[in-house]
Amino acid sequence: LELPRCSYYKWLHRKETKEELENHELAQLILEYDERFNHILGYRRMTRWINALNSKHYNRKRVRRLMKLLGVKSIIRKKRDKYESTTPEISAENVLSRDFNATRPNEKWTTDVTEFKVAGTKKKLYLSAILDLYDRSVVSYVISTRNDNNLVFRTYEEAVNSNPGATPLFHSDRGFQYTSKAFQTKLSKAGIRQSMSRVGRCIDNGPTEGFWGIIKSEMYYLKKYDSLEELREDIIQYIYFYNYERLQERFDDRTPMAVRIAALTAENVTQYPIKENKRIQKYYANLKSKQEQYSIA
Repeated sequence: LELPRCSYYKWLHRKETKEELENHELAQLILEYDERFNHILGYRRMTRWINALNSKHYNRKRVRRLMKLLGVKSIIRKKRDKYESTTPEISAENVLSRDFNATRPNEKWTTDVTEFKVAGTKKKLYLSAILDLYDRSVVSYVISTRNDNNLVFRTYEEAVNSNPGATPLFHSDRGFQYTSKAFQTKLSKAGIRQSMSRVGRCIDNGPTEGFWGIIKSEMYYLKKYDSLEELREDIIQYIYFYNYERLQERFDDRTPMAVRIAALTAENVTQYPIKENKRIQKYYANLKSKQEQYSIA
């Protein structure tokens, strides 16, 4: 390196600074959490989780720099498959109207069904889940090899039985299970109002679609499954992790179930409003501007 010998030995025997020692400690935490959580943490969540679980106050930029040096990065989500639409037997209005804020538990539930495949085979598992929009917890879920009415009915019954007296707004897409007369009769008897996404508007059920993206990117896409039993077990374990261990920034780095339990036992329920999305605001502003231009023309 064309350095004086004395400079090399001075560097070799130097005493590490406080910042360098902290970097070593932080680097170990980054490697540990990356392995522990199966490489799903980007630098933002890595910072939040390390700070929350270790009572630290590390800066995002610092964590990002060390992750880059260590070669640690989160996974990249795959594109969603396209599905053919079906004609519903009976439909309901989009009462939810993309208002995903809820002021208390059991005020608004969203639901859907998604599928998981065993690679190289025709074997599939279907997951039906109901989410509460207040805390984003999975209220109930059922796993089955058949995507039929029974799958959805069991999911609904588990949610109602575990939350007696709840009469939430119940939002879904226009899948055949939700548009059936039998399911609508169940909702009507329980005094639950139904809401449905518009045709071809998956964003109308954004929270549930978002949960599918989370479980698939953080669990399903990371591993090649050889059997339905292995896949089923991992789904069960992940939903427990999501409800009880996965910290969320919106909830001040608490888990969905911690937020839910606190709200159900509190006199004054803490509010967690959704942050405004600037891109969505810009989209609607441009849309309104175009409509005004057309009306003038």
